Amino acid sequence: MLNIDAKQMEKMMKQMGIKTEKVDADEVIIRSGAKEIVIRDPEVTKVNMGGKETFQVIGKAEEREAGASDDDVKIVVDQTGCSEEEAREALEEEGDIAAAILKLKG
Repeated sequence: MLNIDAKQMEKMMKQMGIKTEKVDADEVIIRSGAKEIVIRDPEVTKVNMGGKETFQVIGKAEEREAGASDDDVKIVVDQTGCSEEEAREALEEEGDIAAAILKLKG
């Protein structure tokens, strides 16, 4: 096994045209159909190799059902005065709290 420290590895990667960059992230969500994989407090690295970007994500993952959370619904209801059903529908259509609020206020 090779004994290479982080600086040597970074130098070798640069020589091969591989660039890495840390990405500041609080959470990573991967949506797939009715499921979501949520990685909280992740360590995310963007790798650019040959003009293609890939992301390396390290952290503890949990799987959950996709859809609007009760907390998200409450925020939308509080901000718009709409019903919970309307809030949930807007969240599912828009996929984002801010967009759902704008849709319901507009």
